[in-house]
Amino acid sequence: MHVTQPDKPVALLRASLIRAALALVVIACGLSLRWYGFPLGLPAFVVKYGGSLLWAAMVFLLVGVLLPPLTRRQLAAIAAAIAIAVEFARLAHTPWLDAFRLTTAGALLLGRIFSLWNLVAYAVGIAFGVWLDRLAAMRVS
Repeated sequence: MHVTQPDKPVALLRASLIRAALALVVIACGLSLRWYGFPLGLPAFVVKYGGSLLWAAMVFLLVGVLLPPLTRRQLAAIAAAIAIAVEFARLAHTPWLDAFRLTTAGALLLGRIFSLWNLVAYAVGIAFGVWLDRLAAMRVS
């Protein structure tokens, strides 16, 4: 008797689509926090590090979109490497890079000021991304 295997490419595509949808939600939450956090009276700590947390969760989810066959642990390691590289890149200054950092896109993608506390927020954000991904996978199964 022949037992059919689940169609792995379809499962990987579904995982990528779910992660992309989650990334869009996280992006919307991050932008909302950055744009409306202060007007709503949220503390600067929540706006600053909440945005960093959500940025790292987005990085984890987007890495998962691009590399769906990897485990969550592998995705988290890649996301952490990206986050650390971006944070330490803030120590590099060139005219074109500093000009880009002054734009909204540059500030959101790369940030402006180096802070070791961002690395803590990134770790929490990646853990949050792993949790979201696991929760979504359980709901779909």
